Amino acid sequence: MTSFSKLFLPLFFACLITSLSPLRAQEHRYTFEKGLMGSPFKLVFYTSNDSIARIAADRAFKRVEELNEIMSDYRDGSEINRLSATSGSGKWVPVSKDLFDILAVSQDISAKTGGVFDATLGPVVQMWRHATRKGIFPPEEEIRDALARTGYSKLKMDKKTRSIMLTQKGMRLDIGGLGKGYAAEEAIKELKKLGITSAMMDAGGKIVLTNPPPGAKGWNINVSNGSDSLKAMQLSNVALATSGPTYRYMEYKGVRYSHIVDPKTGIGLLFHVRTTVISPDGTIADALATAFSVAGIEKSKKYLKRFKGSKVWLVEKQGDRIAEWNMLE
Repeated sequence: MTSFSKLFLPLFFACLITSLSPLRAQEHRYTFEKGLMGSPFKLVFYTSNDSIARIAADRAFKRVEELNEIMSDYRDGSEINRLSATSGSGKWVPVSKDLFDILAVSQDISAKTGGVFDATLGPVVQMWRHATRKGIFPPEEEIRDALARTGYSKLKMDKKTRSIMLTQKGMRLDIGGLGKGYAAEEAIKELKKLGITSAMMDAGGKIVLTNPPPGAKGWNINVSNGSDSLKAMQLSNVALATSGPTYRYMEYKGVRYSHIVDPKTGIGLLFHVRTTVISPDGTIADALATAFSVAGIEKSKKYLKRFKGSKVWLVEKQGDRIAEWNMLE
């Protein structure tokens, strides 16, 4: 073999490998769905083969299940319920990083929105769930008692020891207002560890998006105002959360009450129709969808200034008419 041939063949095979590598790396769309946290969790992403796709989905859903064990107020042995059981004991309780982090976000949002979002609302939420199941409006005395055991200022945090103290007996934490957004963010992190950069996690209407699908400008997302208006958007590297009483509500004596409870009155919202929030982070988007639903249009305009990069579409009843504040146009 000539020296030229010895040189040419390696170069030929190198060029062949280079030309074939994009074919081997071609990404395919994968969709997985699983019921978690009381809602369907839908995961869509792009990767090169079935094996990686299955591993990625398993890790993402496993992470959500781990968080549910920590944050679910429906599970007696969950970490958050064990913490609630220490309320009024005067003890600082060390907690997991996940629980501490999500409560820190909650407390920050509570402070920035004047308490319209509140993780200590558990007693009221429990009361309202029971009332909704029975279809019986809770008596005023029960509402007052539940409200007396709430207040985000009664939750103390020690960053150095990663500990929590609940200062009043009978407190109960509920982070349903931001738990799914947090779980969606954490699931996406599992995909990123495997090099998956184009993904969408829809956690029951709390959506986290990364890079667009291959060849697309963004993920196609449709948002409704709860009645007759629908907006189609192409989004990427943001999070979106929608909240409304379309399916979860109580009707009592001809009046419809939302499943979202006002921390000041202790009863379900009367005026809320639909709230959609787009934020850089899924946890924030989820929490703000609840906070702005409670605050209403005028107060939310003031609160929104404290959350950079967030946009909102808020629809509410004002007397006999529907009012909208739409920043998504």
